[in-house]
Amino acid sequence: MATQITDNPELAESTLETLWRIRRFEEAVEDLYGRGMMHGTMHLSIGQEAVPAGATLALRQDDAITSTHRGHGHAIAKGADLTRMMAELLAKESGYARGRGGSMHIADTKTGNLGANGIVAGGVPIATGAALSAQMRGTDQVALCYHGDGAMGEGAWHEGVVLAVMWQLPVVYLCENNLYGMSMSSKQAFRLEQLSDRAKGYGMPGVDVDGNDVQAVYDAVDEAVSRARAGSGPSFIVANTYRWRGHSKSDKNLYRTR
Repeated sequence: MATQITDNPELAESTLETLWRIRRFEEAVEDLYGRGMMHGTMHLSIGQEAVPAGATLALRQDDAITSTHRGHGHAIAKGADLTRMMAELLAKESGYARGRGGSMHIADTKTGNLGANGIVAGGVPIATGAALSAQMRGTDQVALCYHGDGAMGEGAWHEGVVLAVMWQLPVVYLCENNLYGMSMSSKQAFRLEQLSDRAKGYGMPGVDVDGNDVQAVYDAVDEAVSRARAGSGPSFIVANTYRWRGHSKSDKNLYRTR
């Protein structure tokens, strides 16, 4: 059973610091972008900080994660260097990809972050492959795959999950359901009572949790990670959250009220 964060003052403080670091970094990025100091597109996860902050507590340093186009928080929670991240977003040589990848292509293998990418569901087969690698090497490492609700409509999601269940791979699929895929409500896109019900068709456990509750996310991921380490295969978690900003910086937010 996962530790109660509030029962451990040091853990509570470090968790709050993670939440704050993600929020302040993204607010700084938003400010710099608004002043024309960053170019390209930008996907902010302001409002979703509790998902990576809680999930990472259940992981070891040598566990792998795959990220998304909205991945700043994932990288920060896993221990990325903020200076190198900011340098990457400012197209500087000192950035993680020497300034050539930008917001959607930050990777940090030293902390187990196998990378963000701009392809919806692109991290699913990568995480599945990382889990297969761990299984073949005989380690007890786990791969955690962050993805959005929109990814569940992609073929890569289906293919990755089918392989993971078939081979009982040590991978956890964590859906950040921020209620919108681009401008479409997830309720319109999926005829499910809960998105986690999708797991039933694949033969793996699935659960919906409050994605704005760090403890709830931690509890669910900790259970899934423990299951994966024990050789019992993949799990699917849907963390229901909300993005306060638009899909990207070009989003006029015409599909929702103030």
